[in-house]
Amino acid sequence: MRVREFFLARQPILDRSQTLVAYELLFRNAPAGPASFASDLCATAAVIAHASQLGLEKVVGQAIGYLNADADVLMSDIFQFLPREKMVLEIVESTRATPEILDRIRGLRQEGFRFALDDVISDSEDVRLFLPHVDIVKLDLRDLPPPALPGLSAQFRQAGKKLLAEKVETREQYELCLGLGFDFFQGYYFARPVILSGKKLSPSQLAIMNLMSLIGRDADNGEVEAAIKNDVALCFNLLRLVNTPAVGARRRIESIAQALLMLGRSQLQRWLQIMLYAEPCKQGHGMTPLLALAATRGKLLELIAAKEADRGSADIAFTVGIMSLMDTLFGMPMPELLEQVCVVDAVSDALLHRRGRFGEMLKLVEGLERVEEAGDALDEMIVRFRLSGDDLNELQLCAFEWSELVTRHA
Repeated sequence: MRVREFFLARQPILDRSQTLVAYELLFRNAPAGPASFASDLCATAAVIAHASQLGLEKVVGQAIGYLNADADVLMSDIFQFLPREKMVLEIVESTRATPEILDRIRGLRQEGFRFALDDVISDSEDVRLFLPHVDIVKLDLRDLPPPALPGLSAQFRQAGKKLLAEKVETREQYELCLGLGFDFFQGYYFARPVILSGKKLSPSQLAIMNLMSLIGRDADNGEVEAAIKNDVALCFNLLRLVNTPAVGARRRIESIAQALLMLGRSQLQRWLQIMLYAEPCKQGHGMTPLLALAATRGKLLELIAAKEADRGSADIAFTVGIMSLMDTLFGMPMPELLEQVCVVDAVSDALLHRRGRFGEMLKLVEGLERVEEAGDALDEMIVRFRLSGDDLNELQLCAFEWSELVTRHA
């Protein structure tokens, strides 16, 4: 199978401190073929094996990649292409623990590969046979009966296994699994806003929001420069950020005036938005997955818009993508948040109602993140934006790589 017949999704995996540590990599057939990712796992693994074409390092960055493997994949010879220090192989639930498969897993473990047991919902005979050979057990919260969770998790912990809760969709589920001793968490619970009444922005967040408002109402450069210089921390962090590889400046930016001149207003707005997400990292909370997700959304929306429209539309699309998680970041309702920062109607329509062209783009990118649940609606959106499998692979890899640069240097 050729690489372009697939497009890629990656789902974040967090540790107990909410630091991003890994991604599960999923492939789905492009809309030209039947939508599927549970089948053709051998083809999926072959896509990963073409590291030179796909760029695995660009996809996972400094994190670990989790890859599904069924019996066909396990018995194949693709493993010579995989960087074992960067991969965890997930034994999918359809795999039977035959003597042949167990021998193969033992051999691969001796070569340095790590294994996880995927979608565990019971203590079956196959689970018991696989257990001595895996490092991580993934418990599926969607399909596992809640009363069975404490007993199963305790049993696997006693066996010395790391526990990963998958399909975690709410903060309550996360807190429950945290209390049960789970080590890792997979799901988009971290991207759901928890609205806190009377929530106040920190002084640094307020300074950035005020600066964004100045740019939004087209204040002159002197006023913008003065506002930045009034906040020493903001001044320092902005200069540090605009000198990262993700900006791509050809020479070092030494002053705020130079930053304003070289970046321009739309680029300055972009880096201020990124600084909002980076703020929790500087408070010792570890690398927030929100920054990686927001940066990926912003860049991917920008690239989709740039493919079909002018530069101005691409800038608006980036703003929609990166602002789409600010209600979660601040713990404030999106309408209340938009009262504090000036945005054009196209941005507010997209953020509040998923309406208009930018709203459709945002729905497309959200569907790509949740590729398992997206169904035919995702395929229809991809066709509507005239994106081929080739297009999606190229745009997503660019977005992943840029997000990794931003996350590493923020």
